[in-house]
Amino acid sequence: MKVTLKNGKDNVVDLEIVIPAKEAAEAYNRAVSKISQYVNIDGFRKGKAPRAIVEKHIGTERIKMEAVESLAPKMISKAIEENKLDVVTQPAITAYDFEVGKDLSVTVQVETRPEVTLGEYKGLTVKVEDSPIAEDAEQKSLDNLLKQHSTLDLVVDRAANATDTAVIDFDGYANGEKIVGGEGKNYPLDLANSTFIPGFAEQIVGHSVGEEFEIFVTFPAEYHDEKLKGQPATFKIKLNEIKERKTPELNDEFAQKVGPFKNVDELKADIRKFLENQREKTNKQNSENEVFKSVIEAAKVDIPQSMINREVESLKADYKQRLAYQGINWDDLVKAQGGVDHLDETLTVDATNRIKNSLVIDKIAKVENIKLEPKDLEQKFAELATMYGMQQQDVLKQLGQSPEMLGSLSQQALNDKVRDYLLANNKVEIVAPKVKVEAK
Repeated sequence: MKVTLKNGKDNVVDLEIVIPAKEAAEAYNRAVSKISQYVNIDGFRKGKAPRAIVEKHIGTERIKMEAVESLAPKMISKAIEENKLDVVTQPAITAYDFEVGKDLSVTVQVETRPEVTLGEYKGLTVKVEDSPIAEDAEQKSLDNLLKQHSTLDLVVDRAANATDTAVIDFDGYANGEKIVGGEGKNYPLDLANSTFIPGFAEQIVGHSVGEEFEIFVTFPAEYHDEKLKGQPATFKIKLNEIKERKTPELNDEFAQKVGPFKNVDELKADIRKFLENQREKTNKQNSENEVFKSVIEAAKVDIPQSMINREVESLKADYKQRLAYQGINWDDLVKAQGGVDHLDETLTVDATNRIKNSLVIDKIAKVENIKLEPKDLEQKFAELATMYGMQQQDVLKQLGQSPEMLGSLSQQALNDKVRDYLLANNKVEIVAPKVKVEAK
């Protein structure tokens, strides 16, 4: 087999592969035999028709195509390996010249990985602003803990106030029509933290259990439903229950109930430890990001537009899938993002950054001989199992059925190792955060 390389634009390479006549003829004969097993030819059992009859019945071009495709995996793999090509796309046969008895010439097109020129990536010094613990963080944590263990008790002797939870039936109308999705039964509405239309929860305050009444609101001008933007609406309400939140007292008994603590002081100490751990994690994450940002900015790489376009399409497919799970329409998102052109611009920037990040990580891994070990992937498997509440063997089973997902997971694991390497080989100074000056 003889291979000639022809370099084109945007990292595209044409492989001109020549297969000796004897090998090509053998592949052609195997193709005849294979095809004859699946076609019905009058007067012959399957697989028994002579070659000339099969050629006449099927056509030589189909046989040649079958022969070339049977040779393709091995010959392309060998050509790529011998020429040490770092291929990033699936090879594609773009042409072939096949005459039985003569050498077979096949043209295969591939796209190779862009060359990355690394800048300084070791021995750097970067400054990262500290993520201090807010003065009220401990108290907020205590308040949240108390709220988590609070109860909602029925109220029967007074009207609803602004801090209650009201259990209501509601039915909405606008423009003389019933609002699609604008109804509910026994809906628990936290009046102090309502996400309903502004003014909705406030008008329930002061009413008592059993009352039926109407409230009047106006939909926001930026509401997602075009028909309802800025429109007045009426909701018929029935107040079924009023519930008051009862928060437990912060004492030693409460501390013993929520954890292995003897008293409130031990509970507070545990919260302070948790907050400090969170601070350290945040500082570490910010440090990794700043070091990586410096390394990326110093690196140079020309990314082919075709590579960016593929990544954009991949991002779109990913977004569409996630939006579908959330019940969000893709066209609505496009409108919200300012139209197709604006969204494409945003995705192009994201795609370019992702590609450059990945290329630089792979380059550093190659230069520094950073390789994945079984324990690296096992850690990722364990993280996935925890995230989705699955057994690790079930995660492995699913990954075995999805090579793309396994490849993505491997890339994530490599990313983590390279980022750890960069953090270990560069200096980070944690500095006091800048004082924010409020605009007057």
